[in-house]
Amino acid sequence: MRAVVEQALREALAEPSLRLARLAAVGGGCVNHAARAETTAGAFFVKWNEEGPEDLFLREAEGLRALGAAGSELAVPRVHAALAPAAGRPAMIVMEYLPPGEGPADDEALGRGLAAVHRATAPAYGFPVPTYCGTTPQDNAWTGDWVDFFRERRLGAILRLVEEERGLPAADRRVYDRLLARLPSLLAHPATPSLNHGDLWSGNVVHTTRGPGLVDPACAYADREMELGIVTMFGGFSPRFWAAYEEAWPLPSDWRERNPVYQLYHVLNHQRLFGGHYGPQALAIARRYV
Repeated sequence: MRAVVEQALREALAEPSLRLARLAAVGGGCVNHAARAETTAGAFFVKWNEEGPEDLFLREAEGLRALGAAGSELAVPRVHAALAPAAGRPAMIVMEYLPPGEGPADDEALGRGLAAVHRATAPAYGFPVPTYCGTTPQDNAWTGDWVDFFRERRLGAILRLVEEERGLPAADRRVYDRLLARLPSLLAHPATPSLNHGDLWSGNVVHTTRGPGLVDPACAYADREMELGIVTMFGGFSPRFWAAYEEAWPLPSDWRERNPVYQLYHVLNHQRLFGGHYGPQALAIARRYV
């Protein structure tokens, strides 16, 4: 891949004389290949995927740009280029390299920063382009009603993919259908189209010399509580993070009652991507509400 990455960097940076000195693999992801590229023009972060959707990184780039424009204090890498596959080159994205920070992570800054991201709003729910959560496509067509958006473009859509690709017993499908029908009463709280990172587990938060940063988005303007579905799914966010978020923008007192409904989308997405125990976990969540 060295020659391929070197040529992609030359094109992305309009530097025909650029030379790649070192390509160091970076771990942490489960979908794409990632590396730090040390070049004669500086260091860059590069990701590529030989098998994913052709527009995967084009959509990721749109999300990074939206997060960067949200006006928060969080570090968001600048996108130099997002490339669809071409002859001899996989889909690829070239980004600013964010050097790792030293010392303890600033969890308060992360909480304040996420609240600031959520303060960025839109007239409706959706996003200007489709996005991907992992490699799962997300239809972001603008919708005026939050329950409609979540039911049709998130929960209903991922259920269809799971049913098509993994199979879904008829009895399980009936449970999910009852849940879909109950969403208007379960999600009756006031909601605002807030900019969501969309896949905010701790692995997509980076500790940098500029403070906490966000990577690998699956953006949409959605109820901010939907963001908390993935935030709470695997843990990794400290009490200081939660206190800072609540100080910047207090959450409704009953948000945790709805939280598993939003977690369900991500559990089903993991069922689609990885199978395993995620199927029984998703069904158990649905049964709680029907």
